[in-house]
Amino acid sequence: MLKIKTPKSGKAKREIEKRAPKLVESGKKTLILQGTKTSNVLNAVLAEIYHLKKDSAVRYTRKNENIRPFESGGETSLEFFSLKTDCSIFVFGSHSKKRPDNLVIGRTYDHHIYDLVEVGVENFKSMESFTYDKKLAPKVGSKPFIAFIGEGFESVDELKHLKEVLLELLRGEVVENLNLAGLDHAYICTAVSSNRVFFTHCAMRLKKSGTIVPRMELVEVGPSMDLVVRRHRLPNDSVRKEAMKTAKEQPKKKVESLKLYFYHRHIFPPSM
Repeated sequence: MLKIKTPKSGKAKREIEKRAPKLVESGKKTLILQGTKTSNVLNAVLAEIYHLKKDSAVRYTRKNENIRPFESGGETSLEFFSLKTDCSIFVFGSHSKKRPDNLVIGRTYDHHIYDLVEVGVENFKSMESFTYDKKLAPKVGSKPFIAFIGEGFESVDELKHLKEVLLELLRGEVVENLNLAGLDHAYICTAVSSNRVFFTHCAMRLKKSGTIVPRMELVEVGPSMDLVVRRHRLPNDSVRKEAMKTAKEQPKKKVESLKLYFYHRHIFPPSM
């Protein structure tokens, strides 16, 4: 039988509380890792994804021989790293003759593989290949716009699934209100065909428009690449149903009046 250890220190208890289920989930962390063989292009792609998500990402640069997504028994190590780092999204890079410059993007539920999308990277351009005013560089932690252009994202199953996964990967923490001045970059995904998506990253420049709402200009700052969908695996219905469950909000406790507060604690205010 497995021995269950209970946290004793205050720090350990706070870490356990952070990982516990919440009514309003915080931003999801991303795990970035690689297989036994990678290419220079793939290393650059992984490095720039980590740079874009540096405030909420963990990257492992060592080779991992036991990770083989889509294969039976090849996902155990991946689930272990997900539990260890408390990451619910992962990006796994590998390179082979059959599948060159290969990226697998997936999500986990309860630190078990939930779904997978495998894409090939083509026509990659790094941030360094773009010339622009460095003052336009997006700030770490700022919220992005995400645009999906093309009917394929609504009609093709592979692209609909890729859209869901990219949204989870790129959007960061969900918020209700935004300051317009804090929106400084956008991710644009264009469906070129039924299995190919052009991905680019742009900085947003605010210009005067003569009205209260400023005019926005997009300046490409990279990276950019073509993502060719190779394989994808949807979650089964039972797991999806379990993951979509939402907890009911607990009723708020009634706040005691000042008089009851003093009464219950046997503290009586001085008489006037």
